Amino acid sequence: MEVLIAGGGIAGLSFALALHQRGIRCRVYESAREIRELGVGITLLPHAMRELAALGLEDRLRAVAIENEESLFFNRHGQLIYREPRGRHAGYENPELGIHRGKLHGILYATVLERLGPESVVLNRRCEGVLQETAGASLRLAEASTGRSVDPVHGDVVVACDGVNSALRRQFYAGEKLAFTGINTWRGVTRMKPILGGRAYLRIGTVDTGKIVIYPIVDSIDGEGRQLVNWTTEKRMPGEPMNDWNKPGHLEDFLPVYEDWRFDWLDVPAMIRDADTVFEYPMVDKDPVARWTFGRVTFMGDAAHPMYPRGSNGAAQAVIDARALADALARCDHPLRALAEYEGARRETTANIVRTNREHPPDFIIMKVEELTGGKPFGHIDDVISQEELRELSERYKKVAGFSLKK
Repeated sequence: MEVLIAGGGIAGLSFALALHQRGIRCRVYESAREIRELGVGITLLPHAMRELAALGLEDRLRAVAIENEESLFFNRHGQLIYREPRGRHAGYENPELGIHRGKLHGILYATVLERLGPESVVLNRRCEGVLQETAGASLRLAEASTGRSVDPVHGDVVVACDGVNSALRRQFYAGEKLAFTGINTWRGVTRMKPILGGRAYLRIGTVDTGKIVIYPIVDSIDGEGRQLVNWTTEKRMPGEPMNDWNKPGHLEDFLPVYEDWRFDWLDVPAMIRDADTVFEYPMVDKDPVARWTFGRVTFMGDAAHPMYPRGSNGAAQAVIDARALADALARCDHPLRALAEYEGARRETTANIVRTNREHPPDFIIMKVEELTGGKPFGHIDDVISQEELRELSERYKKVAGFSLKK
């Protein structure tokens, strides 16, 4: 069997490693002309690390990441609502890591080249569509830098790992559009002194009045004890146009929301102004679809279940997809049965996460307290809501996302 993988992002490269581990041949076709360490931060939750550790990557990732010890939730007045241990500190077998997305991507890419050989990833190849035959499928390709068509490649299975704007998914869902509900985001990284011990994942505020997520991704960035800290702002902006991807962000577009967020433990506007880089992104996903698999073609990762980047679950679900399909292909006696088994195991599970990320993400804890207090400061959180109720809200999301310790 030979599997053709359209897209060399987190999903595609993880899938290639999983296939190689099971003795299945594959090749990755990626539109980028070179793999560079781009982007900002990403959190690898314990269920993501379980999959990456099974691929033999935990030591490499830990060497360039920061292990989160706890998660803290604050209202927009800087008052602590709830805190909980994370990763191994909460009893999981695997850690929770904050890491630069480019570092993660680079490690996956380097490992694929080491294990599968340099010919296993073909760069500068844009995947444009699939032609199906009785005994296989052909991937139509173009040279990304010039647009010139090149010879198609043939395999037994084609897996679309080409992201939220997947060209292969578009072949089967031609009229589909991104779901944008007026929420835009800006992301950046800042070199700064550690916040609250330097091992915490912080959520502050809500999408309706301004929200920011903050966590460190590189330790001792300058030899003077500073960390590289990732932050993401999120604001509902009715009537405003959708942000573009990876465009430089302009502070005047979002900083006024956070101008008075100066707490005893963090000056938010100063952190934003001191950023090395700021990018803008739209908060988009797609409605879950009734079908991923068409003959010998199926979807994976963001091509299958694009979801709001809340709860650090996009990458986790992509690497779980990779293991699930690799297992099915290794176990089943025919590719079509393997694709059906994979979709049956993963489609509805991920659809539930897409819906939950829209309506009841992890920061629903803060939204609930804002509702109970009318957005005003509180005297003591226990007078507003019990810690047990807050724990239950947190646990509810973990169960949907698949990383609850409670059975």
